[in-house]
Amino acid sequence: MKTLVKSILPESQLDRLRDARLRYRSSGAARLASSAHTSGLKIASQAKPLASAYYSLLSWRFQREERAVLLGRAKYHAELQENDANIFLMRRNVHRIEKGLLMQPRRPVFAKDYILETVNVYRKLVAEPSRSEESTVESLHWAYDVLNTYFGAVAPDPVLDLAREAFEKCPVPKDTCTGSERVPYKRNLDEKPVSFEQFERLAVLRRSVRWFEQKPVPRELLDKAFTVAGLSPSACNRQPFRFLVFDDPETVSTVASLPGGTAGFKHNIPVIVAIVGTLDAFYSERDRHVIYIDGSLAAMSFNYALETLGLSSCIFNWPDVEKNEKRAEKVLGLEGYERPIFFMGVGYPDPNAMVAYSQKRPLDVMRQYNPPINPE
Repeated sequence: MKTLVKSILPESQLDRLRDARLRYRSSGAARLASSAHTSGLKIASQAKPLASAYYSLLSWRFQREERAVLLGRAKYHAELQENDANIFLMRRNVHRIEKGLLMQPRRPVFAKDYILETVNVYRKLVAEPSRSEESTVESLHWAYDVLNTYFGAVAPDPVLDLAREAFEKCPVPKDTCTGSERVPYKRNLDEKPVSFEQFERLAVLRRSVRWFEQKPVPRELLDKAFTVAGLSPSACNRQPFRFLVFDDPETVSTVASLPGGTAGFKHNIPVIVAIVGTLDAFYSERDRHVIYIDGSLAAMSFNYALETLGLSSCIFNWPDVEKNEKRAEKVLGLEGYERPIFFMGVGYPDPNAMVAYSQKRPLDVMRQYNPPINPE
């Protein structure tokens, strides 16, 4: 609507409209309306049913999230019903088994309630990796090694024995990789890749860069940084996100116009990355926020890795605004269960350009030891 109004009215009338809007905002009527709105919010927030009614009848801000979560759940469960070959289920369960293997003390029988399900999913994926585009050789070898170690460690049990028999009939993943098994291990704590002082210097060096040198960014450097991003923590190792990378100038221009905060400098961004979360990785609404947590953890690792390679970046916020979501879904070709998390501009920093100082919050403000709690 704003665009339509701007295209119809002359600038003089637009100025008068802006002045009228400013006068209204400072008027008693505006303050009265704001007070009524605040009162309504307070009433609606007093109880969960009232909050649900507010967002069902008076505001539709959560509709896209609700639909995306349902679409993701539907796809997750449909894959289980159709072919029992859900890669996210396999990744989650194998990681749960890993945690059981490293417990102290280790229980003689564990994972009993989901081991048959895990072996069945693994069996179908290893027989036909094409069932899931996520079925990589590395993931299947990891699953094989963990399951093989698991069955060698647990005590006899009717359910586990049945699962072991089914596992032993499964084919070994093709193109067997050489090297150590992909199972829980002891870290070498004597190895110190970087000192705290070095890492602190990296954190100080890293700043949001908005002005870049106009030269191509080698994809091999980006892939190095993405490889490090893939090592980031992820809930049950599901990694429910994708990095969509655009380095074609025309495409970069289109994608860089999606997020806010790029006005005035988006024309000089060499590469733009969309971090996208996929809600089909989860069977329940309880995990709907994991895409933002895991995606952000991976993006921060990517961010730091770029700095070690002579590259810099700027993260662009992505508020949940429906018209922007619709446009991003169309431009990026997203499925209904996928959500943009945020965007990131990448390139070689312009040595002559400045960055914001961005004073951070004091340590004593952002950190609190042993705050008061309410014991149950």
